[in-house]
Amino acid sequence: MRMLKSVFLCGVLILAMPGWALAEEAGQAQSASLDELLLRIKEARLSESREQAARVREFQQAKAEKDKLLKQAKATELAEEQRSEQLEQEFADNERQIAALEAQLQERLGSLKEMFGHLTAAAGDTRSTLNHSLVSAQFPDRTDFLDDLIERMSSNTRLPSIAEIEQLWYEINREMIEAGKVVSFPATVIGADGEQSSRQVVRVGAFNLLSEGAYLTYRPETGTVAELARQPGGGYQKMALELQSSGGGFTSVAIDPTGPSGGSLLAALVNSPGWLERWRQGGGIGYLISGLGVLALILALWRLVILSAVSRRVSRQLSKDAPANDNPLGRVLQIGLDNPALDAESLELKLHEQVLKERPSIEVGLNWLKIIAMVAPLLGLLGTVTGMIITFQAITLFGSGDPKTMAGGISSALVTTVLGLCVAIPTVLLHTFVNSRAQRILHILEEQSAGLVAEQSEAR
Repeated sequence: MRMLKSVFLCGVLILAMPGWALAEEAGQAQSASLDELLLRIKEARLSESREQAARVREFQQAKAEKDKLLKQAKATELAEEQRSEQLEQEFADNERQIAALEAQLQERLGSLKEMFGHLTAAAGDTRSTLNHSLVSAQFPDRTDFLDDLIERMSSNTRLPSIAEIEQLWYEINREMIEAGKVVSFPATVIGADGEQSSRQVVRVGAFNLLSEGAYLTYRPETGTVAELARQPGGGYQKMALELQSSGGGFTSVAIDPTGPSGGSLLAALVNSPGWLERWRQGGGIGYLISGLGVLALILALWRLVILSAVSRRVSRQLSKDAPANDNPLGRVLQIGLDNPALDAESLELKLHEQVLKERPSIEVGLNWLKIIAMVAPLLGLLGTVTGMIITFQAITLFGSGDPKTMAGGISSALVTTVLGLCVAIPTVLLHTFVNSRAQRILHILEEQSAGLVAEQSEAR
């Protein structure tokens, strides 16, 4: 047993010897790594110490610079405060000097201050008048000196000169004198088509500008003269042409005294719609009424021509003994000749029958004239009511702030009533005239029929 234990122990020792060798080698390697790690830690500490020292030096240097800047800012602040105090003192001294000078100025001006106030007001009113005056079309740039004059009189450091005040007085008097003259002068005129041309312009005081029979307007904002886009009708253009071509003496011409640059009367005259525009305002109902009027006129003329021809043939028949078949009277008389043996009552019935046959051809179209005369004003009333409804709807939507718009809508609505009456009145007259012609022919037929019956009765 002891020998077995010894052999086992020997085997274990033999087996354990390589492990001890390995452990010893691992310990040596580990020792080398720890030394290297310790060395690295030492080097890192040294590096961080150097960086930390560099940062500290930088912070200290920056702090020194900041302290230096702070000292400079405090010095600048102190200097500026001293300068501010000095400027405030100078400002106070200047204000005292200005107040003293203004008091001295007011004392020396005395009554001139009130005079300059009146001159400033007069210059402002004169500038406004001259800018919009038709005289400026002949004498432009009259108000340039007034701007400088008003600026001088409104300033505390400048005063107007005697020459400028005298020029203001001169322009006021020239405006009054030129307003009473009729003169001719050359000017560039903008036509209705936009083309510019050099013309001879006639100025009637401060009321109208005329050229080649056309009325002109002066545009003060641009200083140009232009034709009115729409000229007044009637004989106004003829009078303007006669005035320009007149060599002297008295010539009648229309002027507008309500305004210097066209005026409200001329504008109202120019903007008032003509007959054709009024007719177009009637719309569809107005066109229908006009069509009925044309139809009534054609129908009346047609019946007048027919009845005039029938009346002439009836008149010729009255002077003849033998009846002709080309007129109503001849056909009625032919009935009497064709029935000589009939008694008076039977003959009267036959003649009355023939007259009744002739009546429709004589009275044809008269009822249509009567209907048109009654329908035309009713259509006019319909158009007026329709237009009023449209007008009040527009007032409901847009309000009645502008009375001209409402008045214009009502005026347009009443056009159809005017058209209806303009058609109805002549149609009634035409119907009366045509009906009188027809009734005259029918009266002759009845008279001659009664004569034939009377002759037949006497013969029996």
